[in-house]
Amino acid sequence: MTPAPDTELAAALAERFPLAAPIVAVQPFGNGLINRTYLVTTTGPAYILQRLNGRVFPQPAKILENLDRLGRHLHGRRTGLRLPALIPADTAELGVWDGGGNLWRMIEYVANARTRPCLETPAQAASVGTVLARFHRLCADLDPAQLAVTLPGFHVTPGYERRLREVLAHLEAKDRSTEVGAALQFIEARTDLIGVLGAARAEGRLPLRVVHGDPKLDNILFDEAGERAIALIDLDTVQPGLIHHDIGDCLRSCCNRGGESGRDADFDLTLCRPLLAAYAEEAAGLLAEAEIALLFDALRLIPLELGLRFLTDHLEGDRYFRVRARGENLRKAQVQLALVADIERQSDEIHQIIAKAFGGG
Repeated sequence: MTPAPDTELAAALAERFPLAAPIVAVQPFGNGLINRTYLVTTTGPAYILQRLNGRVFPQPAKILENLDRLGRHLHGRRTGLRLPALIPADTAELGVWDGGGNLWRMIEYVANARTRPCLETPAQAASVGTVLARFHRLCADLDPAQLAVTLPGFHVTPGYERRLREVLAHLEAKDRSTEVGAALQFIEARTDLIGVLGAARAEGRLPLRVVHGDPKLDNILFDEAGERAIALIDLDTVQPGLIHHDIGDCLRSCCNRGGESGRDADFDLTLCRPLLAAYAEEAAGLLAEAEIALLFDALRLIPLELGLRFLTDHLEGDRYFRVRARGENLRKAQVQLALVADIERQSDEIHQIIAKAFGGG
């Protein structure tokens, strides 16, 4: 069978990277929604080749520069955490540009590892908390000013709200279904929450730190048995940010067993408790009291933000998030907003979990 043109191009570009062994095959890999990904097998280790999405990342070269800076920062340190290292190209740049103006990069493939569709045990949750905290601790002495912002506007919740209002201003009445109206009413009732982290940052209560940007469950690799988290992948959004977005997104993703596409939203305290406890233990002394005080708000905010984004994309005709059928983004928005409600329902218990984890109760 003749390879598809994109695969032929990927195979040709793979030769531009100085790998440890001769290439055997280049094949499409995974189901990522943003970048085009290929698995490069050799007679030795395997690698991942990706075409970065320039429509999502306006300056994709900044991603490679950030990864290179992170790699140099961690070089020679015993990290206890696997991060896929960047493999520089055989040019003066870190990646390779194709004839269509797309930037390609090569990174290590994390072998003997797997993802999980959901967490099932407290031990699995604790290992996730440890891995995320370890990443934050390792990056604590890396000046965030040395990294570029690779995705402008990411996790700027007021910006997402403004976009929703712009879309609503041009929305015809026939497109305002009962379900859309209920979602809008839910969001409107929580407008005070939307700017809470930004305001705290502006007031100097929250510092900028180096963050992963997208530590959802899909971006955490476990050992082959699927029991212990060992790696963080998808480092495209490693950039200056608020650590609350990382913690909130990790909890949102890991503690809702049904996931983003499920029909139910249930924030599971039996997973939240060990995840936060392990995070706090590994990151002991990292967070100031003012940061800890806003963790609950961050936990509510992240699913609210994602629900807002899913809803906006539904109203715009599913332009950003890939869907299999019309209405999928609306259902995803409803799940995230229901998750906010479930988190609020368990407010007292979650506050107690945070206090106990970080030594305040």
